[in-house]
Amino acid sequence: MPTPVKVNRIGLEPQVYKGGKTTLCAGCGHNAISERIIDAFYEMGVNPRQVIKLSGIGCSSKSPAYFLGGSHGFNAVHGRMPSVGTGAMLANKKLIAIGVSGDGDTGAIGIGQFVHLMRRNLPIIYIIEDNGCYGLTKGQFSPTADLGSKLKTGVVNDLPPIDTCALAVELGATFVGRSFSGDKKQLLALLKAALAHRGTVMLDVISPCVTFNDHEGSTKSYAYAKDHDDPLEEVTFVPFFEDITVDYEPGTAQEVTMHDGSKLVLKKLEQDYDPTDKIGALKRLHETARRGEFATGLIYIEPDRDDFLELLNVVDEPLATLPLDRIRPGREALDEIMESLR
Repeated sequence: MPTPVKVNRIGLEPQVYKGGKTTLCAGCGHNAISERIIDAFYEMGVNPRQVIKLSGIGCSSKSPAYFLGGSHGFNAVHGRMPSVGTGAMLANKKLIAIGVSGDGDTGAIGIGQFVHLMRRNLPIIYIIEDNGCYGLTKGQFSPTADLGSKLKTGVVNDLPPIDTCALAVELGATFVGRSFSGDKKQLLALLKAALAHRGTVMLDVISPCVTFNDHEGSTKSYAYAKDHDDPLEEVTFVPFFEDITVDYEPGTAQEVTMHDGSKLVLKKLEQDYDPTDKIGALKRLHETARRGEFATGLIYIEPDRDDFLELLNVVDEPLATLPLDRIRPGREALDEIMESLR
């Protein structure tokens, strides 16, 4: 008998969720992130045709070509992906938006757009593939490079880094997390939870550049990230279409109900950490950075705040599908406006 074809809950095979063959360097952390995105969308049963993939410029921004090959895609101008994503979601709020950026694309030329995307709480999954350097232009320091980190050439960084997670929390993103491209379990759980969240999800993923920034002295290398990872909790995600019974001892876990009824279960590694406490999240980020460590896991979540499209009170139908007579005022409306200005 032929081996039965493996399909997910909506009847699609894993192959549907893959993209083109990667052209990134062998061993690049960005490829591991793409694999986790494929796994998350497949396991959550998301139809790729409902997804729009967005990116800017850089090694990271090539990544959307390597997952969800049947999705809509837009490779934007350097640093301008947030405005393109905002326009796409305003045109069709039924889409699921995932944007992939880099530490340079976000923290340098795109910092202004990043700031306003976070404050709007647009429903989008925004992933920063963070390697601390400009891998596409020979490895110069990026704005997230840590103070004192060293290039392969021996140059030492003398500028403090931008902490994109702290910035996102402060500005108003409602789901902020950090992970490591080599931590398959944690990253996959965070991505699944991101798909169940309605609002801005900002995931900073430490993704070592094997060509320019994976050597001794680099604070974004595989060895450094692995040795200085400070997990805040063990993240377990139970989607709404599965049994939501959880088995943790009382007092050791925190359960968060997502917009679609899914459950995010956070087994606390430290009893005093609460990811719904904004001030506490910022404090922990500063404490771990001072120790030269990366706080990973779910850093902050606000699951019940209205997103940008709800605040605008747009109609249920996608704006892009509305006929002209519903989006363009008639002659009478124009006459009334003109008359009021006389």
